[in-house]
Amino acid sequence: MKRTHVIALVVIALLVGALMVTIQDASNPQTSMLRFTAIDKDGERSVVYFNQPKPTDFERAEEVTLTGMSSGDTAFFAQDILMKCPSKYADEAKLSAN
Repeated sequence: MKRTHVIALVVIALLVGALMVTIQDASNPQTSMLRFTAIDKDGERSVVYFNQPKPTDFERAEEVTLTGMSSGDTAFFAQDILMKCPSKYADEAKLSAN
């Protein structure tokens, strides 16, 4: 290969790499932000912001444990969400108790 061909290939590779980074940066940040209202055990409400996609079966969780930082009385910025999912054996346990 000629030296100009090698230089052209390197330039093309750099342009493709820059394009890939630009495409990833241009992705919509709203699709990965989860925002919901949580009610604690005392009945207090707080808006929770979680900068990750919604966890699988989030709606089915019986209880959610959040770790993160509070911003006053109305907002909580979660860094991690732990879910207590409903047990698939709960119905079986109720049937066997009867």
